[in-house]
Amino acid sequence: GMMPETPFFLDWAVTATFVMLIAAMAIAFLRLAIGPTLADRVVALDLMTVLSVAFAALFAIATDHQAYLDVAIALALVAFLATVAFARYAERRLMQSDEGRKASEEAPGE
Repeated sequence: GMMPETPFFLDWAVTATFVMLIAAMAIAFLRLAIGPTLADRVVALDLMTVLSVAFAALFAIATDHQAYLDVAIALALVAFLATVAFARYAERRLMQSDEGRKASEEAPGE
């Protein structure tokens, strides 16, 4: 747990931050579950990964173990790559739906 020489304020701040992070995670999960659009769900998932990174960093402060910072960095990199991959997927899907709409607009004239 907390080291004896940890100042009272830091102890209180860490506890308060854990509570706020858990509340934010619950709200983000609610958005992930409700949607309604795919973009809403992706942003909620990205927010949850950012909150997880913050959680790992805060845990490193609370326990005084440096290893959790490495976990936070790795998680941040993986989350970033996942977000970029999804953005490319969504862009491709949007371009395909645009091409499909143009084709369907031209077809009735023939």
